Amino acid sequence: MGTVVDDAAAAEFHAFFERHYAELARLARLLTGEPDAADDLAADALLALWHRWDRVRAADHPVAYARGVVANLARTRVRTAVRERRRVALFWSQREERTENPDVAGVVDVQEALRRLPFRKRACVVLRHAFDLSERDTALALGVSVGTVKSQTSKAVAELQRLLGTRAAPRAPRQVHAAIARSGGAAGGTR
Repeated sequence: MGTVVDDAAAAEFHAFFERHYAELARLARLLTGEPDAADDLAADALLALWHRWDRVRAADHPVAYARGVVANLARTRVRTAVRERRRVALFWSQREERTENPDVAGVVDVQEALRRLPFRKRACVVLRHAFDLSERDTALALGVSVGTVKSQTSKAVAELQRLLGTRAAPRAPRQVHAAIARSGGAAGGTR
């Protein structure tokens, strides 16, 4: 059970939320240009404010503090989106436009096998083999260690060999690499 001070702080925060949520969501929408993300950013900002509510409520301008939190979250979101667009543009600019005699069935098999891998394994094998990133660059992209990239890629390739081996698809790691590269690394959804 909360104390009187905790109840008072909760009521004060609730009133702050009610007064400023719409404004903070609007700010997030205008900063990011993403109406769908605005509510999430405003909610994330208010959650961060709640965790520091003692500090926020003691500030001279709590609303200015809240706006700063929204601006920082929006900046991070925009930077992430820009980096992602650059990665996608780099990938597509390096792809060959046409493939001679594409093995459509093989590509479909590889894509289905990729979908069956857990996300981290799928991400490692796609970044290493479809995007031709080094182990270090893959580790940086995923925020994991190089050792994790090595083990997850190795396990993913073995799993792909097992999954594809029953369909007379590529069996050797080099063939799996080529099949993934041909498929464009498209792993479908992000299950």
